Amino acid sequence: MSVPVFLITPPFTQLNTPYPATAYLKGFLNTKNIRSFQSDLGIEVTLALFCQEGLQELFDRINRLEKPLSDNAARMVALQEDYIYTINDVVLFLQGHNPTLAHRICKRDFLPEASRFAQLEDLDWAFGSMGTQDKGKHFATMYLEDLSDLISECVDEHFGFSRYAEKLGRSANSFDELYNALQKEYTFIDELLITLLKAHMERLRPKLVAISVPFPGNLYTSLRCGQYIKQHYPEVKVAMGGGFANTELRSITDPRVFECYDYITLDDGEAPLEQLVQLVEGHGSASILKRTFTLQDGLVQYINNESCSDYKQAQVGTPDYSDFLLDKYISAIEVVNPMHRMWSDGRWNKLTMAHGCYWGKCTFCDISLDYIKLYEPIAASLLADRMEEMMKQTGQNGFHFVDEAAPPAMMRALALEIIRRKLTVSWWANVRFEKSFTRDFCLLLKRSGCIAISGGLEVASDRLLELIQKGITVAQVARVNKHFTEAGIMVHAYLMYGFPTQTEQETIDSLEMVRQMFASGVLQSAFWHLFTMTMHSPIGMQPEKFKVKRESALVGAFANNDLVHIDETGADHEEFAFGLKKSLFNYMHGIGLNDPLQKWFDFKVPKTKVAPDYIQKVLEDDLYTAAKPTTRIVYLGRPPKVEHFIKSKKGNSWEMTSLTFQDKRQQYSISVGREQGNWLAQILQLLSISNPKTLTLQDVMDSYKAAGLEDFELFWDNKPVNTLHKVGLLKL
Repeated sequence: MSVPVFLITPPFTQLNTPYPATAYLKGFLNTKNIRSFQSDLGIEVTLALFCQEGLQELFDRINRLEKPLSDNAARMVALQEDYIYTINDVVLFLQGHNPTLAHRICKRDFLPEASRFAQLEDLDWAFGSMGTQDKGKHFATMYLEDLSDLISECVDEHFGFSRYAEKLGRSANSFDELYNALQKEYTFIDELLITLLKAHMERLRPKLVAISVPFPGNLYTSLRCGQYIKQHYPEVKVAMGGGFANTELRSITDPRVFECYDYITLDDGEAPLEQLVQLVEGHGSASILKRTFTLQDGLVQYINNESCSDYKQAQVGTPDYSDFLLDKYISAIEVVNPMHRMWSDGRWNKLTMAHGCYWGKCTFCDISLDYIKLYEPIAASLLADRMEEMMKQTGQNGFHFVDEAAPPAMMRALALEIIRRKLTVSWWANVRFEKSFTRDFCLLLKRSGCIAISGGLEVASDRLLELIQKGITVAQVARVNKHFTEAGIMVHAYLMYGFPTQTEQETIDSLEMVRQMFASGVLQSAFWHLFTMTMHSPIGMQPEKFKVKRESALVGAFANNDLVHIDETGADHEEFAFGLKKSLFNYMHGIGLNDPLQKWFDFKVPKTKVAPDYIQKVLEDDLYTAAKPTTRIVYLGRPPKVEHFIKSKKGNSWEMTSLTFQDKRQQYSISVGREQGNWLAQILQLLSISNPKTLTLQDVMDSYKAAGLEDFELFWDNKPVNTLHKVGLLKL
């Protein structure tokens, strides 16, 4: 077998689902009739390590060590036969192939247990609400994490399931540390990686190897892959691209990097990859390259063929997940919180609704870069076509939309398209918590299969949200989250601390806002991130405007994005890290929601100035606002059963209409005047989701008046019609 292009995702990203970058590129290459093969070396290395042969070799190496072991590692070495005996069954269970093992795992006498299991005492409450399968997954995940701790202590200090050698990648302003690491002998993990890579190279005999590096945690292994290929297959060209290059390597000058790669491409990969294929096939010189660094005469040169244009989103094809070991991915439950586990549990097909970000204003974000700055949505019909194609290809109907922020207009259009096509899907997306997410909009999303959303609350402080230019307020986020939650859609919030000029008081007040959102039930999961100033963000480009300073103006020869900054007016942000994360971990498990905030910190913190019922009052003030005439009206339910009857009271009688609606769980009935009832039954047919033409509220109002009926507002905004949102009459 020989293919022109070998696409690689190096270790490690996620255990439960392949990172989508190479699937996107393979889908594009298909449209050009360029054959390719893709490999997620992360899952392949994981499976080679976590099997009986892999663990036998691991323990053999540890047994030969002469250094003293920690008590935890020594316990695991003493139990090595139990680990070797159980590992194959545990991996099969986490792959979904051996579900009955959950019963044995839950008995707590099958798996060997080390330090990770100590946290179970704090989580006894959770297991009453977890099924046997989930409980078994959680125990099995801790078992693997124990083994991960053993590996990092004894044979490879950089090991981590999704952040391998991340420290090396994050400290890569200079290439020196990485370069020195690459001169050392292979670690045990390196050996597994190179063995698998060698087998692929011998079988595929590619002309071009394209390595996608989305995160700092993939950088070291990508360099190891490139280093091996260039040493043993000098005729094969190696290209690197992906999120890390797009943000960090835009000013690279260190020629030593090109001992591992021939080319580094930036931003959208389709056009640059096509030009590289042309080059390695002998169709042109280096001048045809698009947004590509390469080494010429010992110097790093940037080549950008302006005559070569990028592809529109409609032209890039459907992501192609073939070649991946889709039935071998491992679903883990690290945190029992049902929303938080979405990242590690289950297989998700990954898509974007649009290229770039429709908002594009957040001052901490790299909004000057094309992958965020250039906004281009995809037509809902094309997106649904791609979803159907991917479901056939993968056998999976779960989708994670990985946009910077999914555009609400696209979410609405896609939800309607999914419902019209009667697709059975589960999906979740990243959003901006904006006010367009009304009660009815959230009900539409739920009906289409949306099960969860994640979004940036960032610093829960209105002053700082304004500095961020997020375009939201804390009150607005709370109300929007209420709409999501009441529709049955779980909510995860990205939280930030350490924003420029953020004070101790604002940090504690932000935590109090978060506590109240958890306590009121409108937030189910969250994660704190420490603010990092980046070169391509408005703050990085104009730090003085935000009252911070760059520590150094030097430009490194390798990675240049994360900037060390000095915030003379803000708090000592680092000291809050542990308390913020500890409190959040407990809040996500429903623990400590009524405890004083001081409990989470081992130093004195200011008392919050936020009223204890602030969020509750905000939610109670979520007042009804009248729909605009341009509001679209859609009916998702079944046609009602219509019956006429006479209503009598105190000698008076009226002709009435009863409309009975059936949904999957129960029936609803309303009674209105006969003429209004007849009109309502007819207009519901026109408003049906099956009707390709969508009517506005103005259209509905005109129809009502044309039927000779009076007092539209009184009828439309009254209780009978308002209750129909429960069966799918939505104002969008």
